[in-house]
Amino acid sequence: MREVRWERMFPDQLERAFAACPLVYFPYGLCEPHGPQNAVGLDALKAHAIACAAAQAFGGIVAPPDYWHIHELGGYAIWAHQAVGQVARSWLTALPPWQHFKNVCYHIRTADVLGFHAAIFLTGHYGPNWQDLKTLLELVQPHVGTRLYGLPDFEANLPGFNNDNKSGGDHAGKVETSLLWAVHPECVDLSRLPPPDAPGLHFAMGADARESSRRVGERMVADEVRYLVAKAQELLAAYAREKPTHQLRTFEDVEVLWETVVRPALKQFRTMQDAWEGQAAVPEDSVWHANWRVPQRG
Repeated sequence: MREVRWERMFPDQLERAFAACPLVYFPYGLCEPHGPQNAVGLDALKAHAIACAAAQAFGGIVAPPDYWHIHELGGYAIWAHQAVGQVARSWLTALPPWQHFKNVCYHIRTADVLGFHAAIFLTGHYGPNWQDLKTLLELVQPHVGTRLYGLPDFEANLPGFNNDNKSGGDHAGKVETSLLWAVHPECVDLSRLPPPDAPGLHFAMGADARESSRRVGERMVADEVRYLVAKAQELLAAYAREKPTHQLRTFEDVEVLWETVVRPALKQFRTMQDAWEGQAAVPEDSVWHANWRVPQRG
């Protein structure tokens, strides 16, 4: 199978792949509890594998996955208190929003300075970070030549688990477990599932995890690949029509962009709020209280 993983390619392979299809994928996720049945890196593992499948089907290069993502604060802390509970170690690879999104700006700079015509930013981590990713790319797009698009992987999973045209996304339930089972079967072990009547939060396991299916996961991956290929074609066609100029050249360019364009809008990002709609505060005796309130910085 043709290699599409940036970090595993030789320079001549990268040049040929770029010449054939100047498209790059940036996969995101993090390590966090995903039930006892899934490896903690599920989010980035599935995003990276799906991006690789899309690149192998159509073309393009897949950047190394970024396993450091938003968690531990705001609505994420409230969710973790409710779904993960009082654990001694969460095994999270967490960053605050301002650090994650500044990193993304540097990823955009890399795509632009290399001359990629299109870049797809695929996150396997849910919550409102994907909405803020879309906002960030809208803010940055006028300042770069590369055509940008960001999405959570469930946006591409429109047929859903039951093929009922409902977008399929959950947390360590039948959808995510099936997807990981399809792309990395060694990272799923259903024998670790607790008995159906066992009390407890079970590390944020989805209630329907026992309905997981590797075969359905394979079909959902194929659905997502078709969606991503169509989006890639759309972005490349837009670049060909517009012939934009690549502008984001230096690290200083990124810093200026951050200070003048992104930072003024950051406090409005959903991940920069102390709570999401309908959420209650994190109790002071919770292990998730320390980072709950979001400082307005960036």
